[in-house]
Amino acid sequence: MEDTKDKETAEASDVQTVAGHLEALRSTLLRILTALALAYIPCYVASEMAIDWLIRWSLPESLGGMHFFSPMEVFLVRLKMAFVLALAVTYPWNLLQFWSFCRPAMYEHERRALRWWILFASALFFGGVLFCAVGILPLVMRFAASFATEQMRPLLGVAGYVELVGWLSLAFGLMFQAPILVVLAVRLDFLSCDRLRALRPYIVVAIFILSALLTPPDIVSQIVLGVPTWLLFELGLWLAERTTHEKEIEK
Repeated sequence: MEDTKDKETAEASDVQTVAGHLEALRSTLLRILTALALAYIPCYVASEMAIDWLIRWSLPESLGGMHFFSPMEVFLVRLKMAFVLALAVTYPWNLLQFWSFCRPAMYEHERRALRWWILFASALFFGGVLFCAVGILPLVMRFAASFATEQMRPLLGVAGYVELVGWLSLAFGLMFQAPILVVLAVRLDFLSCDRLRALRPYIVVAIFILSALLTPPDIVSQIVLGVPTWLLFELGLWLAERTTHEKEIEK
């Protein structure tokens, strides 16, 4: 009888634990969605200026400007751009919420490892987005303009352009997290530096496959995303080796 009661008590405790995790996850997602909703309105106001600046900055004169092909297309494009801007603006907050959700299940050394890297991850994300907007978009658009001939004139739609901007910006921001993932994998003892070096050829192939999946089907976008991500992986491996060495010295 006592064994039955103990079993029922353990099962009830497990149910309460799962329910508590689900409630914490619901609260985390609610805070993330609330931040997105609050950021969306000012981002919509700023979307027109952002689109105009991107077109002026990245579009070669030979392409002849942007066009829209339905009465509501520009409105829908601004909605999409506002969503991309809101995702970018709230990225540090979303990372913080994710860390807060995972923190109770972590050991103290894991919490210390994650606490400072959140700031580094946010800086890398915005660096990736800025690198894409300032350096990569003009390169991609000039590459597109090189296919124009006297018989084939480009007629670019603003909807397709903003979709390209959104995908590329978020792809660069996320792929630029490579050093963070490498360092945390080593600091949290998921992988060792020696193991990562042994897996380097497979990781590089995976980086370029992801670059191909996250970018439009042109070789320029894939290379300009894959090569910097590869270099950032090498940077992360170097940082992981350095932090591991410092940790051994402290011991």
